Amino acid sequence: MFRLTQYMQQLVQPTMPTRRSGVVKPVVIWNLTRTCNLRCRHCYTTSADVPFPGELSHEQAMAVLDDLAAFRVPALILSGGEPLSRFDFLDLATRARDLDFRHLSLSTNGTRLAENIDRIADLRFDYVGISLDGIGEMNDWFRGVPGAYDAALAGVRACKAKGVKVGLRFTLTEDNAHFLPQMIELCEGEGVDKFYLSHLVYAGRGDKNRGEDAALARTRWAMDLLIERAWDAVSKNRPLEIVTGNNDADAVWFLHWVRRNFAADQAAHVESHLRTWGGNSSGLGVANIDPQGRVHPDTYWSDYTVGNVKTTPFSALWTGDDPMLAQLRQRPRPLKGRCGLCAFQSVCGGNTRIRALQVTGDPWAEDPACYLSNAEIGAAEAERLTVTPFRGKSHDPAHRFL
Repeated sequence: MFRLTQYMQQLVQPTMPTRRSGVVKPVVIWNLTRTCNLRCRHCYTTSADVPFPGELSHEQAMAVLDDLAAFRVPALILSGGEPLSRFDFLDLATRARDLDFRHLSLSTNGTRLAENIDRIADLRFDYVGISLDGIGEMNDWFRGVPGAYDAALAGVRACKAKGVKVGLRFTLTEDNAHFLPQMIELCEGEGVDKFYLSHLVYAGRGDKNRGEDAALARTRWAMDLLIERAWDAVSKNRPLEIVTGNNDADAVWFLHWVRRNFAADQAAHVESHLRTWGGNSSGLGVANIDPQGRVHPDTYWSDYTVGNVKTTPFSALWTGDDPMLAQLRQRPRPLKGRCGLCAFQSVCGGNTRIRALQVTGDPWAEDPACYLSNAEIGAAEAERLTVTPFRGKSHDPAHRFL
């Protein structure tokens, strides 16, 4: 995750970079179940509204919570499928709160929040992230169920009414990119605390629908818009936080913006923070446990399994000698192609390796979703692409059929 607002704050309230020391404990994203009441086109877990065999039992899940707490992971994100669809979700969430994780979050489609808001509020989640992929009919088309937008928006409003910190997560594709300005306006109008732009990752149904991934020029337009909105909020001390995920080239794009608009010493200061962060953290600062207990380098690496918490504690798997984790933790990583030539490897970390793997069969090949030119990554004088401004389409959701 690239915390755009956090790094932009360094332009107005600079602080010294803080380097991690010792064993890095990962943020754990735990997919509690594949069962889900929606049918999203870009679902990375290929979930459905049916029970799935082999998911962790209640006792196994409780043991995982105890191990994660003893291992002192910095954050635990309960996800799905739709996590509220799991039979013992409230019991697990209550146990997680009792174990006093430093940061406990819920990742949900939002459609069942309103009916459960009293219990959700009682659990004191540090953050609830809700997925929306457009306004009204566009979101319902993406998520495969009529009424999903209204139900999720009701969930947003229920959280705000109870004082629960809430964010909206929006996956950018060719079909819905033109809704981005409206999504930010929705956040501001509803008092949403955080906006998360997720770039498409080629996993699950997201891999089958990779042809809908946003064109490179459109991604540049989207990032320019987010930077503009984030700077407006930071410079005016307004509360909306903006983050992006699944394309760490966003940090390099932001650094170029800083270099163009601020003094050299300010740009150098921001760059020092970005290099300390280091970009993509799959297998190092991020881990995933899937519904059947398999551990992966992140939520999108379902084809690579480190081990299973049914037989080995997560803490032992994560500190073991897995060869893929060892490679992912290398700095610099053994990158190839444009990523191997990039002058900003220590900022972006080689971006999202699973996209390279899905497209080429090689996890160390260049990430096909990097939207910077060769010149912009310091790889060559010649540009890789010709960028024309994207000015958006009609807000009529019917445009997707044109």
